[in-house]
Amino acid sequence: MLDLKRIRQNFDDVAKNLANRGVKAETLDQLKELDVKRRDLLVKSEELKAHRNVASTAIAQAKRNKEDASEQIAEMQKVSSQIKNLDAQLAEVDQELNDIVVTLPNMPHADVPVGADEDDNVEVRRWGTPRKFDFDVKPHWDLGEDLDILDWERGAKVTGSRFLFYKGLGARLERAIYNFMLDEHAKEGYTEVIPPYMVNHDSMFGTGQYPKFKEDTFELADSDYVLIPTAEVPLTNYYRGEIIDGKDMPVYFTAMSPSFRSEAGSAGRDTRGLIRLHQFHKVEMVKFAKPETSYDELEKMTANAENILQKLGLPYRVITLCTGDMGFSAAKI
Repeated sequence: MLDLKRIRQNFDDVAKNLANRGVKAETLDQLKELDVKRRDLLVKSEELKAHRNVASTAIAQAKRNKEDASEQIAEMQKVSSQIKNLDAQLAEVDQELNDIVVTLPNMPHADVPVGADEDDNVEVRRWGTPRKFDFDVKPHWDLGEDLDILDWERGAKVTGSRFLFYKGLGARLERAIYNFMLDEHAKEGYTEVIPPYMVNHDSMFGTGQYPKFKEDTFELADSDYVLIPTAEVPLTNYYRGEIIDGKDMPVYFTAMSPSFRSEAGSAGRDTRGLIRLHQFHKVEMVKFAKPETSYDELEKMTANAENILQKLGLPYRVITLCTGDMGFSAAKI
């Protein structure tokens, strides 16, 4: 979440950068007005509280001297009522401010290309050459059924659409790939973690899934628990509310976990195959780094991911996502 003080002190710069991420000018104008109103209410409330404290001392002294303090008491009752009213207004403004701030995406890094969608992403480099075939290539969902390693029909029967069974070599291949990835990341200094597969709402808020992407999650009814959409959520919240000693940074974590996503906004889009399942396994890398070295650590992490693809012999492209295609909480991808 962006710091309100930072927004206030660098308003024009923040407004320009967030406009590139699709934030409307009127949203930030409203935030600015609320911030001014909040500070005005705060000053008035604090002044009245200071006046009440002084008056309360005087009233107490008058009572000890057996003097009549009825007028001062009546005045303080009015002041207390004013304070109560100001504090109620302040709480309302604070909530309105918070409702806006939590919906603001992260500020993009200066190197991030400005663009509306994936068409404006920028290719950085390529590795390998995609194979060419002299026959019609089958989609993976048909190939998986033909090889009897993916069973979509029974997955849908047992659970519902976008669930499946991995069978035989399909299950072994899945397990072998994520074991390979975890072992490779461990060689690079990552600490392997088996995280909880459920987190609380504070954790979902901590990584930016809530409130913006709440509809894409699976919540357990009548509880504070949410099935994780990725191991990134528990890993990123590992030190939440704690202060890490700078000499211990950077900290590298990796984890494989099931991921659960309702994909509420993906109707009619890539719904066949393995792309938008409600449940899938995923290996994550998470780093805790100092701000001044964070982008160097990002490049190292990208290299760690490239290492996996190169060892598997899979051609790939490295793309820098534009402002309109980046994730909500990202500054650069």
